[in-house]
Amino acid sequence: MDLIDELLENNRAFAASLPARHLDVRPSRRLAIVTCMDSRLDVFAALGLGDGEAHVLRNAGGVITDDVIRSLAVSQRRLGTRAVMLIHHTDCGMLTLTDDGFRAELQEATGVAPAFAIESFSDLDADVRQSILRVRRSDFLLDTTMVRGFVYDVDTHLLREIEVREAD
Repeated sequence: MDLIDELLENNRAFAASLPARHLDVRPSRRLAIVTCMDSRLDVFAALGLGDGEAHVLRNAGGVITDDVIRSLAVSQRRLGTRAVMLIHHTDCGMLTLTDDGFRAELQEATGVAPAFAIESFSDLDADVRQSILRVRRSDFLLDTTMVRGFVYDVDTHLLREIEVREAD
């Protein structure tokens, strides 16, 4: 049995252990969370959320890209979310590379320079602040007043809030 077959078996056991139900497509807490794809972050457990309570958007670094703005726009305009929580984390892989270095690595391996932005960063707090501002300044979002950013410590599992100064 390969890995995916094993996961399918896990899914069948999981589905059999739960009662049938249908949740509304609109998150009940009207919350969207943008975070990293890092497998150490169990967002629902860390925040005490249940199924159907929030949208969780994940990418490398939890950065605010055009595609994240697209997803947040759908989340707000069609599915009723209002609050946006941004969560970066300690020991992030995006801290270990540079845009130019990774772009060159990809180009060397494939012969083609990637069209997408790498969005690496060297300062967690600064990147959270930049992410907050990108969301708050987006014309595509309905509500940017409830945007807050955090750094999750992968060792202690605690969140530390990052403030944005008015001058930012």
